[in-house]
Amino acid sequence: MAQTLHAPAQDARAQDARAEADTALLQTPANPLYKWCSALLCYPEAELIEALPQLRAMLAGWPELQAHHAALHGLLDHLQGRSLRQLQEAYVRTFDHNRQHALYIFEYVYGEDRDRGSAMVDLLEEYRQHGFELGDEELPDYLPALLEYFSHVPDAHARKLLGDLVHVVAHIATRLHASGSPYAAVLDALVALSPVAPQPLVEPPVRDMDEAMETFGPDAAGLEPLLKPSLESTIQFYPKAAVAAGRKPAQAS
Repeated sequence: MAQTLHAPAQDARAQDARAEADTALLQTPANPLYKWCSALLCYPEAELIEALPQLRAMLAGWPELQAHHAALHGLLDHLQGRSLRQLQEAYVRTFDHNRQHALYIFEYVYGEDRDRGSAMVDLLEEYRQHGFELGDEELPDYLPALLEYFSHVPDAHARKLLGDLVHVVAHIATRLHASGSPYAAVLDALVALSPVAPQPLVEPPVRDMDEAMETFGPDAAGLEPLLKPSLESTIQFYPKAAVAAGRKPAQAS
């Protein structure tokens, strides 16, 4: 997925120009570093492989990530040195077939709790308030979508939201390190950019799956409960009990 979020004015972009536009988009956001991270965490497509020289050159321009350059270049080397099919199969094994590495933030926050749906609605409203709509077939808590959104909003707001979710990002990074995944480098870089030090997570609430299926019905794939949202006024990237130190959830503004 090369592009996850789009402003309304981009809806009419011609399909045959999408790859060129996606590559150029790396240079146009207010905060291109977040877009850079988003691109690397997306499912690998041919456009990503073609853009690797540009991505490598851009990394040299971010001294704030100097301590992470070696690991990030390791990921770029990993992407450069394998066939697209190998990369795609490895990505699916890492992120789609292993829920320990899922890139859906609220997976670690709410588990199967019904509050997850409410948080999804709040996050969608956050996007819309800044003129963005989520791309088709994607959930708003998907980390690459969040990072692309961060790349287009004022830096202070992006940093605030990153600080709110950094606890989950660090948690995913730890699990990726344990499995030897080169993708951990991107998560480590995001932790380094955060204005807030990450704190350990406790296990999210787990609902009985049979009860949830009966209450909410199945999702589109028919495999998991469809968590129906209710409206709330704030985004909570983690509940009060989700951080061991007991930090209160911050409100997005």
